[in-house]
Amino acid sequence: MKKTFYSNGKLLITGEYLVLDGAKAFALPTKFGQNLIVEDCESNEIIWTSYDNDKSIWFKDTFTFTEIISQSSDENSIRATLLKILQQAYLLNPTYLQEGRGYAVTTSLTFPRDWGLGTSSTLINNIAQWLEIDAFELLKTSFGGSGYDIACAQNNSPITYKIAQDKISVEQVTFEPHFTNCIYFVYLNQKQNSKTAIAKYKENKNKIFSTDIEAVNNLTTAALTASNSTQFAAVMHTHERIMSQLLETTTIQEDLFSDFQGQIKSLGAWGGDFVMVIANQNPKEYFAAKGYNTFLTFAEIIL
Repeated sequence: MKKTFYSNGKLLITGEYLVLDGAKAFALPTKFGQNLIVEDCESNEIIWTSYDNDKSIWFKDTFTFTEIISQSSDENSIRATLLKILQQAYLLNPTYLQEGRGYAVTTSLTFPRDWGLGTSSTLINNIAQWLEIDAFELLKTSFGGSGYDIACAQNNSPITYKIAQDKISVEQVTFEPHFTNCIYFVYLNQKQNSKTAIAKYKENKNKIFSTDIEAVNNLTTAALTASNSTQFAAVMHTHERIMSQLLETTTIQEDLFSDFQGQIKSLGAWGGDFVMVIANQNPKEYFAAKGYNTFLTFAEIIL
């Protein structure tokens, strides 16, 4: 029997890092995501093949049921990470590893995996769909993170996401402003490691105050209700200033685009992946001149 699953990618617009401490974040699912196809076999193993968006194989391996059940590894590798996810999935649903069964699993990204749109979160959500387990719990026990990316994987509309007293709140919201033609997304030519970025944030956690959380909550509301691109850009500028102070680092606009006429907002982990650009005129040539050629309009990337 052949089963197919799909999950959306994600972009975190507000609340990066602080979502871990209860801030209400605003996120957008993307038109890009990941497929997972499962076919039964009788090998007592999982034959795994992962394809990038260009149809090239970027990972291929075989996992026996025995090592999934018993293996634990501190090795920092793709294989070890996937093995840990499969092992935690087994703990949540032991029935999927049964004598006389096996699986051929194929994953296919619809975006280049260095874009940072959720290679791991879309995989975890797809595995959770396949095995009928809680994707948020699987994320927590395997990869870690706030879980907003899992919420994006599961929703086809903009969302707000909040963690309060270990309870997750996901709300579908409307974000259809008339100025989406002024919003663009640019890839910074380097993938940011979210685990490393979160660890760095936690080092400064003692500097986080409830006023910071409240300020970001207010900015999330303001972003969703902005009536024009000028207001929206001002919200993103304020958000960048707050995070710059908390992370003790300059903004990406100060670092790389100080001469840009418009507003640039880091998305997700600072220092890599995509940035959001708000400008009244299409700035594609500006970014291309600086070597940033992955340039997408709102309509091209947002679901």
